[in-house]
Amino acid sequence: MNESRVNPSPSPDDLDRRLILLLQANARESTATLARKLGVARTTVVARLARLEASGRIVGYTARLGGDEAGRSVQAFVGITVSPKAGREVVKRLAELPELRQLSSVSGEFDYMALLRADTTARLDVLLDEIGEIDGVLRTNSSVVLALRVDRQT
Repeated sequence: MNESRVNPSPSPDDLDRRLILLLQANARESTATLARKLGVARTTVVARLARLEASGRIVGYTARLGGDEAGRSVQAFVGITVSPKAGREVVKRLAELPELRQLSSVSGEFDYMALLRADTTARLDVLLDEIGEIDGVLRTNSSVVLALRVDRQT
């Protein structure tokens, strides 16, 4: 018997990619509207969404702040160098900061790159001091975002 095996999380095809792009533009779009824009049946969109969610490719839906609201905050990229063996504890402490938007391990000059978003420059200054005082943090280097030129994040 020639039994074909079903791949539980196949690679995304063109339809998946177009669906994800539409959701990134407007995660509140109805499945009927998504189906119309993609030229497929609504049930196809529902099935694709369920598969993308089950596979972990889509992990949530969120609200993005508009220009006025986002413009009222200040963002900064912070390169962080830590002492050997201190990484786990430093990451744990950084994760407790509600203003931390992203934290990545990176190659190069720094061990980690953090993206912070604070309500004011004064709050950002306090955050940078707090990060510098974490045991194991050897050095930080901050770059404040002046303008967002391209944003493809959800």
